[in-house]
Amino acid sequence: MTAINISGRLSFEHIFVADSSNGSAPAYSATVLIDKSDQAQIQKIRDEIQRVATEKWKDKAPGLLKSLYATEKLCLRDGDNKEYDGYAGMMYVTSRNKARPTVVDRRCNPVTEADGLVYSGCYVNARIELWAQDNANGKRINAKLLGIQFVRDGDAFSDLGDGDSASAAAPAGGNPWD
Repeated sequence: MTAINISGRLSFEHIFVADSSNGSAPAYSATVLIDKSDQAQIQKIRDEIQRVATEKWKDKAPGLLKSLYATEKLCLRDGDNKEYDGYAGMMYVTSRNKARPTVVDRRCNPVTEADGLVYSGCYVNARIELWAQDNANGKRINAKLLGIQFVRDGDAFSDLGDGDSASAAAPAGGNPWD
């Protein structure tokens, strides 16, 4: 699998404490908003989606991708289809991981939740790995969250009261950008 770096504004971050949604197993997750004018970055993600789909489904990939795009069963989605603060005019990438991602500052020093540096609304670089799901839950192209690097402050999104958030120790595995 090939990891790629993306940049944008962090939303719905659960990078320090795993969260469970819709009855799923707890996982760490993040959404990264990318301005639609950043066509080079969006195309990089689409190219990786195409590569992963072709690797998994071979000749069936074009038809499956058409269906996956139409039903938004991809990690890359159109923010204009959501009524969330800050999503208009954006594309967004959703990512999850059962293992805690590496979280670092601009100089790649480890960051904890207690530091208060990384929050929904700040700008980040994210390291993700796309993969094709093909199981009883259906076919999709998902993104695995490997790491988050704080880039700069932004207007914080409203806290939706996601519960207790205890600080977690930095994971083993080093810098995901190496």
